[in-house]
Amino acid sequence: MNRLKLSIIFLSCLLAFETNNIFAQTLTIDSCRNMALRHNKGSQISDESLLVAQENRKAAFTQFLPNFNAVGTYNYNSKNISMLSNDALLPVGSINTSTGGFTYHYDATDANNCDMLTTKLPNGAVVPINAQGQPTTDPTQFVPKHVAYLPKSALSYDIENVFTAGIGFTQPIFMGGKIFELYKMSKTAENIASLTKQNKDINILIQVDEAYWRVVSLQKKCDLAREYNLLLKTTYSNVNEMYKEGVVTNADLLKVKVKLNESEMTVTKAENGLRLAKMGLNQICGMPLNTDYTLDDIAHVDPDNLQLNDSIHRDLSSRVETQLLDQSVNIAKSEVNIARSRFMPNIVATGNYILSNPNIYNGFDKSFKGMFTFGVGITVPIFHWGERLHTLSAAKHQLKIAELTRDESIEMMELQANMQQNKKNESLKQDLMATNNMAQAEENLRQAQLGFKEGVLSTSDLMEAQTSWVSAKSDVIDAKINMLLSNLYLKQSLGKVEVPKIDKNTKSSKNNTNKR
Repeated sequence: MNRLKLSIIFLSCLLAFETNNIFAQTLTIDSCRNMALRHNKGSQISDESLLVAQENRKAAFTQFLPNFNAVGTYNYNSKNISMLSNDALLPVGSINTSTGGFTYHYDATDANNCDMLTTKLPNGAVVPINAQGQPTTDPTQFVPKHVAYLPKSALSYDIENVFTAGIGFTQPIFMGGKIFELYKMSKTAENIASLTKQNKDINILIQVDEAYWRVVSLQKKCDLAREYNLLLKTTYSNVNEMYKEGVVTNADLLKVKVKLNESEMTVTKAENGLRLAKMGLNQICGMPLNTDYTLDDIAHVDPDNLQLNDSIHRDLSSRVETQLLDQSVNIAKSEVNIARSRFMPNIVATGNYILSNPNIYNGFDKSFKGMFTFGVGITVPIFHWGERLHTLSAAKHQLKIAELTRDESIEMMELQANMQQNKKNESLKQDLMATNNMAQAEENLRQAQLGFKEGVLSTSDLMEAQTSWVSAKSDVIDAKINMLLSNLYLKQSLGKVEVPKIDKNTKSSKNNTNKR
């Protein structure tokens, strides 16, 4: 058992060593960008938002197509339907050949040949009688002699259990253009989601570049701090030998000792800062926080030579923010068209097939029977107290607001682009000045070291030259980093930051880093 535990511990240590070995290599800025785009949660949210917009656009397109629906119902009724309140007696008559209407046959000479009850007057005339047995000449009061018996049950229908079913469709023919505008708005929303995703990715790239160059700067300054510390150790060793020989005083030795202690503290701070900066880059790239690596040297990276021209407004058209503002104006235009469509008639076509049991097609027969129905419906707005007119006016004002907002934002972006151009020009001059100062500081240090060795210069003069050399070299690092970042910000202000296409289905960042 103990041997098994030792084997497991050995394999774990070996795996940890291999994992650290995978990341203990040089990373490029492109590899960091790809890892950040692949693992950043904000970018993944943008991907899902784009998929939502695409599905909404597909759903909007279906509004052009007919809708099919099937329905089925069951109803229990506590009472049945009866067309009569009581049994009925229907008079029997004949059809008038001249008018085509129902009439009674009346023969004054033969009471047996009449269709109504009659009586004989004292003069021998045969006349009809009413319900009270009195003679009458009003046809509405005649009492029929022959009647047909119509029982109440014959016109009573069993509707206790009613089943209905149907299938139908509704096809929009003309809806004032609102369906087309809604589909157009869904496509615009899809474009906005795509541009928002692109803008999110660009911001991620900016964060990666800032974190990357921050690590590079601290990495170079950490090397500089170690180099300065080594230089002071050499100086301290030389001054100590000179102190032993009585050439310099103890005060000179203490001055070097103080500088040496300060440099060691500077090395510690630089290493801590570098460690924290790497953790920040690891977090953005989706790597473990304790991952260690080295980055490309800034000497191998040359900034692009971007210059503004007279057509800066045209250059800003490729900026994501400008395209988003254009899309917002398009949505406002669609809102105006939708408000205008409310003044137009709506025309739809419908078709249905309906089944029922009992059915009304054969005397409420207890069986399923059905029929087809087709029709066209139209709705024409007439008067709504100006509500739709005010809605249209409000939509037009919203369109004007969107256009003014776009124009104002473009002006601000032009101002930002010019400001970034000035900052880049300043960074180029700063880099040139820092490089010249560095060359002068290196020459001064060489002369100071030579003079101190010959005994012409004091210890204070040597340390002053060393301090100036460290400061000049640190300024060179800052100038190069500032030049690269100013070039990046100028690209961003002109919309020239390109998002690389990557496969986000890759699961393991370690494997991707190993491939690099």
